[in-house]
Amino acid sequence: MPTTQKKRKKPRKNLVIVESPSKAKTIGKYLGSRYKVMASLGHIRDLPKSKMGVDIENDYEPHYISIRGKGDVIKELRKEAKKAAHVYLASDPDREGEAIAWHLSYLLGLDPNGKNRVVFNEITKDTVKNAFKNPRSIDMNLVDAQQARRVLDRLVGYSISPLLWAKIKKGLSAGRVQSIALNLIIKREREIKEFKPEEYWKIDSEFKKGKTKFAADYHDLDGALKKLHTNEDVQAVLQRIDKQQPFTVATVKRKERKRQAPLPFTTSTMQQAANNILKFRTAKTMMVAQQLYEGINIGSGTVGLITYMRTDSTRIASVAKHEAATYIHENLGAEYAANSPRKGKLPEGAQDAHEAIRPSSVMRTPQELEKYLNKDQMKLYSLIWSRFVASQMTPAVYDTMTVDITQNGVTFRANGSKLKFPGFSKVYTVSKHKDNILPELNEGDEVELVKTSPNQLFTTPPARYTEATLIKTLESNGVGRPSTYAPTLSTIQKRYYVRLVTRKFEPTELGEIVNKMIEDCFPDILNVAFTADLESKLDEIEDGKQEWIKVIDSFYQPFAKEVATAEKKLEKVKIKDEPAHIDCDICGAPMVIKLGRFGKFYACSRFPDCRNTKPIIKKIGITCPKCHKGDVVERKSKKNRTFYGCSRYPDCDFVSWDKPVGRDCPRCQHFLIYKKTKKGMQVKCPNGDYEEALQEN
Repeated sequence: MPTTQKKRKKPRKNLVIVESPSKAKTIGKYLGSRYKVMASLGHIRDLPKSKMGVDIENDYEPHYISIRGKGDVIKELRKEAKKAAHVYLASDPDREGEAIAWHLSYLLGLDPNGKNRVVFNEITKDTVKNAFKNPRSIDMNLVDAQQARRVLDRLVGYSISPLLWAKIKKGLSAGRVQSIALNLIIKREREIKEFKPEEYWKIDSEFKKGKTKFAADYHDLDGALKKLHTNEDVQAVLQRIDKQQPFTVATVKRKERKRQAPLPFTTSTMQQAANNILKFRTAKTMMVAQQLYEGINIGSGTVGLITYMRTDSTRIASVAKHEAATYIHENLGAEYAANSPRKGKLPEGAQDAHEAIRPSSVMRTPQELEKYLNKDQMKLYSLIWSRFVASQMTPAVYDTMTVDITQNGVTFRANGSKLKFPGFSKVYTVSKHKDNILPELNEGDEVELVKTSPNQLFTTPPARYTEATLIKTLESNGVGRPSTYAPTLSTIQKRYYVRLVTRKFEPTELGEIVNKMIEDCFPDILNVAFTADLESKLDEIEDGKQEWIKVIDSFYQPFAKEVATAEKKLEKVKIKDEPAHIDCDICGAPMVIKLGRFGKFYACSRFPDCRNTKPIIKKIGITCPKCHKGDVVERKSKKNRTFYGCSRYPDCDFVSWDKPVGRDCPRCQHFLIYKKTKKGMQVKCPNGDYEEALQEN
């Protein structure tokens, strides 16, 4: 009888779940055919959008539901989990990633204490394979820290937002970090509006020793630092100088100055550098960093090019330090390699769970990867690579020279510097440093005055926040965490509370109104110290030092009283349409002032029967420089371009594409303007006779 062969059962595969398809693709190639890698496409469960979703009476229990549109993904994951030999949850190595793993284990019926969780800080073959040798159980401290932040933000948002809807307009929102960010921008705007420029003068001069000319600035008079406030002060100094007589070199100070290597990137310093150097918006920086982390095909295969991009730490793994030292020795020289690279002090409340952001291998230089990366990926990778290599290098060394030159009690000072040894600046330059080389000067030498140039200047107001400076301020105040900065800045722009003008934040009228209500009703939300203390408590939940329910309760009890008081206070406030004191030019009914998405506008009081609207002309707070009677107002051209004109038009035809400053040129008396340049705003005379120091971005 013929023997019947038994069909061999196919061995069951292991299922690995990550967040994104690109990460799934990269990891799938490393793990081989015994593993099936699938993507959850981010979070799969969250609080419902239609209601609070937090049971305040029962220990703030969150009511999670499957996210709309994720039904098919969940169904597919359940199907594969049932037939898998083992399920591994390999979401990102942070609070959000841990929470995703926890939600997945709930939906797939896994034991949360089982060894299902796999984490890795970089997506390279060796790191991923080693991670799968050491799976662990889900870290509930991390999960609780994420839940606490999510519940806290929901309690704030869903308590304040209805008040904004009722009194201002529908669709508005408020949050802890976004409210502070908005408040910082508005406070800065107030400082700028209240700022009064003060006049001061400089005397720039040129001297000569032999045939070599060099620059020097007025420093002091009769040994006292006398500031030059007016032209009279300048003339008093110049009258003491005899241009026919030489000046004497009084003092020469030579020093060696070291500039320390920068620390490797954290999330916030990467966002700041990318904004300042590459002009990337924060959201774009995080999107490109995610692509570099999750994996790029570099010919030999797909590999994660950088470590995890959400971190507070500047710590570096010893294997990466060794690789960087090898690269520096072989390619730059032993004198460039730091014996003990600078270590950063971890800021209070910062997370040290992950390394700093660095290349997964320093041997993959930007030049080698250029053909595999798109333009934005190449720019950011080059920045991360050069910053990391620089962090392991020696300081840059400069020879500096300070020379005081005197005659008749008038002292001018010349500062010179020359790069002696480039150190880290060979691979990473923070600013374009130009050598200012002075001639060889010694005490007692005589030098000749070539010319003096008095310059009238005015003090400038504090600069508006850029994305970089706002992130730096939030971070220095302990508000927010690496993962919150990009969404916070996106939200305040999306809601039209602020707008970016030449890469700087300006508050809108809507933002001013929302901020005023939060200032009046919820002072604790805007209290930076209070919010920073709350952030520290959330971090302590992660370390197992605080119970998340107690932290939420200690915040919510006083906050709930503020909400109740605010509701009563706002009940009495009846916001009526403000009369415009003009009639509708279509139907003749009175016009009223209404608030729209982009600020206030005139509308007919008979709406919806009459839909006539008109823009409100915005005064900029200065008198017309032509007729000296009307106000300068902001107008829009037919192509929606902003320009400035006189409120008395057509009686006065003053017009300017550039915003007038409200002062006249000290040389030709033409009105001064703010000129937008790539580097920032500059006060200039349109005739080219005069310009002031750049208000840098």
